[in-house]
This record gives sequence, structure tokens and C-alpha cells, in this order.
Amino acid sequence: MLLNDSLTGSSVLNKENITDDYRLACESRQVSLLGRKDTMGGRSKFGIFGDGKEVVQIALARAFKLGDFRSGYYRDQTIEAALGNLTWQQFFAQMYAHADLEHEPHTGGRSMNGHFSTRWLDENGKWLDQTKLYNSVCDISPTAGQIPRSVGLAYASKLYRENKEIQYLDTFSNKGNEIVFGTIGDASTSQGMFWESMNAAGVLQIPLLMSVWDDGYGISVPVEYQTTKSSISKALGGLQRNEEETGVEIITVNGWDYPALIETYQKAADLCRNEQVPVLIHVTELTQPQGHSSSGSHERYKSKPRLQWENERDCNLRFRDWILNNGYATDEELEKIEADAKETARDARNRAWKAYRKDLDKEHLKTVELIQKTAKESIFSEELSAIATELSKTYYPVRRDNAVSVRKALRLIRNENTPSRVVLQEWLQNTLKENAIRYNSQLYSESDESPLLVEPVNPVFSDDSITVDGREVIRSYFNALFAQDPRVVAIGEDVGMIGDVNQGLAGLQEKYGELRITDTGIRETTIIGQGIGMAMRGLRPIVEIQYFDYIYYALATLTDDLASLRYRTAGGQKAPLIIRTRGHRLEGIWHSGSPMGTMLSSVRGMHIVVPRNFTQAAGLYNTLIKGDDPALVVEPLNAYRQKELLADNIGEICIPLGQPEILKEGKDVTIVTYGSMCRIVMEAATQLHNLGIEVEVIDVQTLLPFDVDHRILESIKKTNRVIFADEDVPGSASAFMMQQVLEAQNAYRWLDSSPVTISAKPHRPPYGSDGDYFTKPNMDDVIEVAYKIMQETDPNHFPALY
Repeated sequence: MLLNDSLTGSSVLNKENITDDYRLACESRQVSLLGRKDTMGGRSKFGIFGDGKEVVQIALARAFKLGDFRSGYYRDQTIEAALGNLTWQQFFAQMYAHADLEHEPHTGGRSMNGHFSTRWLDENGKWLDQTKLYNSVCDISPTAGQIPRSVGLAYASKLYRENKEIQYLDTFSNKGNEIVFGTIGDASTSQGMFWESMNAAGVLQIPLLMSVWDDGYGISVPVEYQTTKSSISKALGGLQRNEEETGVEIITVNGWDYPALIETYQKAADLCRNEQVPVLIHVTELTQPQGHSSSGSHERYKSKPRLQWENERDCNLRFRDWILNNGYATDEELEKIEADAKETARDARNRAWKAYRKDLDKEHLKTVELIQKTAKESIFSEELSAIATELSKTYYPVRRDNAVSVRKALRLIRNENTPSRVVLQEWLQNTLKENAIRYNSQLYSESDESPLLVEPVNPVFSDDSITVDGREVIRSYFNALFAQDPRVVAIGEDVGMIGDVNQGLAGLQEKYGELRITDTGIRETTIIGQGIGMAMRGLRPIVEIQYFDYIYYALATLTDDLASLRYRTAGGQKAPLIIRTRGHRLEGIWHSGSPMGTMLSSVRGMHIVVPRNFTQAAGLYNTLIKGDDPALVVEPLNAYRQKELLADNIGEICIPLGQPEILKEGKDVTIVTYGSMCRIVMEAATQLHNLGIEVEVIDVQTLLPFDVDHRILESIKKTNRVIFADEDVPGSASAFMMQQVLEAQNAYRWLDSSPVTISAKPHRPPYGSDGDYFTKPNMDDVIEVAYKIMQETDPNHFPALY
């Protein structure tokens, strides 16, 4: 019996509280059971559920307060239901991929089941008050992928508590009183993301409460193959704080022990919230009654003794026994709760299915009727009738089936001129538009805060403008930015005390303080995660990846979490993080890559900005800061010590995204490039002029977005020839630019010569000046490629060079 019906540090637990908790545990179990049946019966494509974790998740939810955050795991359905973030009808709607935010507000049908999120943005894309929400960051499936951002979410609480200048942002934080509940399956703790994050949390001393759901397996692989000592709490023992040293508080508790779980989470949350000490709760002896997912049975790899062991430790059965043994309810009362839970789950499932099928069935019937009507007016009546019949017999038809049938019909009647053909064409066009909204929208901001809508501001120079190194230009910009916007923080390796390795932040930590400009350890994944979490909580972080090819360490976090966030929540969440790095023209195999093609393929949903100098960089940073999309800025490494004129309005310049700049006009060949290659191409242009060739040099300035006004097309209409020059490996960024111009802009129509790409060799550059010269494109390469194009045009005027 609980002493005085209460637990230390918890709210009063009476019969009503306890039976309500049991009711929720039973409901959650029933929706898991029905969910698996729906998947096996073909109603959903896949199912993964939180059965076996119900009781611990209820205990966690009891410690969760308004304004707190969950950065969790796709089995957290009971937490979300306990907090009121999830109805069981919404649970099933997500299983059915119901692409209607009224029915599936978490992801708009874009994610598989178990991926939950709180909508932070209103219909105009503006922030809601997070302090009035039980905040849940949209889950992702890649194992441990949810953990890096949890560091940033908790770090934001630390900043809000310690930096009074940002406490006016009271819709994001109540003076840093919020804690972050991270959750993860035990097997996923083997991932480096988890270890890096726990180390970072211990260093930073942030209010992160990490729960590890330990059911002994990672799909079929038991814990002894996963974790040293077969225990994550033992393996992490070195992080345990003590009287002399800070660290992480580590607690172990059984996942079927209701009173111990309630007390553990209350005490852990209080420690985390009041003292901002990171806590890890290792929840042991959990079970997974239905196995890992709907893709197979766990009886294939678990022994009969193990299965019996799990049956005996089923948390719901243990909870039931505890209630009976302590006199909180009778067996009859619990049986009534269990029966009601089954009915509640069935009713939610039926309502979700009915709502999901309502519009689909209506559209299906209409499509069949349209094709049947078309058949009556066509010479292909028999074939069209067969299409309509086949469509009408489709089992659980979806919009895809309708579109496939109509497209097939239109191909048949392509030479007919009938009213029904026009109707079918209109139907298909409307359907494609409607489904573009359902499935292709919200990759980037569609609000009035989009960086694409920022008004341009040109640099202003006067007689008093001075010539300085590029590093002083960007430092002057950052100085202005930090002075005018207290939301801006910078973190990264060496950004603080020495002002970054290239001195772009030199002296600014001393001026603005360590809370604003902060050194980190060598941990790229959690540097990005730290930035994501801060950006999710109203701050404007600029995080640094020291050199461009270090970004591979954080690529999974960039592509799986940050870049897809707005899209996978159907515009419900955003994280306007700016990632600052530097690249191009480094010599040597290491740290000299220009992996732009990798970025272009991996981080759609982010902007990619490639300034050629630091006046341009300042203007692009400013545009991004005024917008609400995440972005990657690759600064030109060899421009830090090149001379530039310092603009009088360095803090106000705004350069629009997606608008190339013509650096030199010419009539013979268009050369499209960016970043450090601009200088090389401009040097080549001077030499080409001496050879009688006038090239037009275009700096794209940003790769995502790319030339939104088709300025490159206008240049090609004039020159009829084009070169795409880039430092990436062949077929990467240069091929991307070619596709954008020739295919998207239809520039091939104006070409008199084959388009050409100039890129690096397909390997990393060797060390030294010779290795750089013979590996990466240089001025001579640019000259000779342009010359060869002109030689093909006029061989008499331009004889072969060699």
C-alpha cells in the first residue's frame, strides 16, 4: 500500500488516479493489438507499437509539465495519449496514412504510425505559445536519430535560465524551467549518436531526462550482443555524477513496477528541472508482447522460457495485480475497465477507418463513373469499360488507383476529341494539384517569413569605406548581428576564445559573453543537434562545422531530422538553423573535399548558400536570419585573407536567394559557377579575352534555391554555349546545375554546342600544390575548355592548342 496514498514528490495518487492510469494502459494495449490486426489484414502498410511500455510511459507523463518537450521514440503512444496529444482515432488515422490534418494532425499522413508531433505553427506558419503545450518533436525512425536534437532542446532551457536578455521570449520558455524527456530503445543506445549525446549532456549540465526502454532485444539480437555488461546503465557508469564531479545521474527501475516508476520519474524530473542535472533512467524488464513490428513474429528468435519470462513480467498484468493486492479496485471493477478499453479501441478504429474511407470511396465511385461515361463516347468502349470494371473491383482503393486508371484511359483516347476526354483531362489535372498539396507541399516555408520574400538591400560604399581582409568583413557583420538580435547564438569548435580558426568571430565572445558565443567539443553530430533544438525553441543559432567535409559526421542528423522537419509535419514544426562551414581549395586528401553533390541530394528542405566573398556572405546570412528556413552556408576558405571593401551598411545588406549575379558580361560562352571557383573563372576570363573569346561569368550565389528567375537561360540565349564549373567530383553539383538549366529552364533549345562540365577528378586531392593543380579545376582548365568550344565553332580562328 502506498503510504497515505501518495508518493514522495508526486501528486496525490488516489483510487481514481490509479484506475485512470490502468484504463489508459489497457486502451493503449488494445489499440496496439487492433493495429497489428489492421496491418495483417491489409488496412495499413506497416505497424509498430508501444505494447509492453504502457506503465512506464504513464509514469513519465505524470512528471511532464506544460512547456516540457519529448524527443522520443516511435513506441511512445502511451505518453502522447496520457498528455492529451493523441486520440486513439488519430492513432489509427496515422496507420491508414489519412492525409488530412483534421484527422491526422501529427504528420498529415506523411509518416508511418508511431510518429507524433505537436503542432507549433498556426495556419500562417507563425509560432504558437510552446509554454502552453505538451511539446512533442516529430519522431523519426532512424535509430537514435531523435537523440542529438534533445541536447539542443535541453540546452535552450539552460540559455533561457542563464541569459536574462532572452527571457522576453516568454512564449518559448518560462525562464528555463522546462525539461526534455528523451526516449530510446535499449538496442539503439549502441549508436554513436546516443553516446555522443550523453557525453555532451554531462559536459553541458542540461535538463535532459533520458529514458531507455530495455526489453532485452534489438529486433532479434539480444542485449549481450548490443551492450557492454549487457546493461546500458552499467556501461555508462563512468558518467555517473558524485559529490566531487558533475556528470549524469543514472537510475535503474523495473518497467512493471508502477509505484517505483511513479516515484522515480517524479524525483528525476524534479532534479532535472530544479538543478538542471541530466538524468538517465534505465527502465529494465520491459516486454514486447507482439514482437518488434508487424513484419514478423518474435517467436522465431525468442525461446519458450524467454517468452514465459516476458508473460510473467507484462507490465499491464503486474499493474493489475498491484491494484488488486493493494485494494484500489476489485476484480469486477478491473474487468469492466478492460471491457471498456476494448470497446474504446474498437470504436476509435472504426471511426478512423470510416473517416479515412469517406472521401476515398466518393472519389473512387466518381472516377469509375467518369471512365464509364467516357467509354460510351469512345471507339475504345470495350477497353475503357474493362478499365472501369477493374477499378471498381479494387480492394480498398486509394487515390493512386484512380489516377492510374484515368491516365491509362487518356492514353487510349489520345486522338479523340470528345467532351468526356476533356472532363477526364480536367479531373487528372485537378487530382495532381490536390495531391501535390497533400504529399509535396511544405518542403520549405510557405509563410510570409520565407527567406525568399526578404527584400534585398544592396551594400553601400562611400569615400570613407576601407579595404580589409575578408575575415574582417564577416567579423564586422557578426558583430552587428549579435548587437541587434539577442536571439542569435553561435556554437562550434574553436568559435569562442579564439574566434574560430579563421578569425571570423575574433573578440566577439569577450564582447557578448560565453552564453552567446560558445566553444564545443569535437562532436559534429551533437553540434548540429544542439542547433536544431535551440532553433525549435525560438532562438536563432548559427552552428559551425569547422570544415566542409566534416559535415559527413552529421549527415544523418541533417537529412533525417533537420531537412525533413517541416515536410514530415506538413508544416507543423520548423527549426530555422543556420549551419556555417568553410570549404574549397584546401590541399590534401583530408578536409579538402567539396561534397556539394552529396548535400544537394541529401538536404532538400534546407537552403544551400555558396558566397564567393564575405560581403556577399554577410548579405546572405542576413536574408536567412530574417527568414524561417534552415540553411547551410559554405564560406570560401581562401577568401578570408583576400581584400574587400567594407560596406558602410554591413549589418543591413540582404542578398536574395536564388538570384545569380553576372560578374562579367560576354557574347561567346556562358560559364556558370559559384564560391571560390568564381575567382578562378574570372582570372580565366581575362586570359580568354586576350585570346579573342568573351565569356559571360555567372555566380549562382545559392544552389538551393537555384536561379528562380532563369537568368542563366537569358545568358545562354545570347551566347548559345554553356560551361558549368565546380570543384565537386564529376557528375555531382556540376550535373545538378546542368539539369536545372537545360531541363528545368529548357535552355537546350538555344545551344549551338554541347554543354560542358568542369569538375575535379573522381578522387580526393593529393597533398601539396601539385596535387591540387592536377586534381581540381584550375584557370588553365577553364581557358582550354572554353577555347575548345570556340575551336569547334571556328577552327580557323581558334586552331588546336595541343
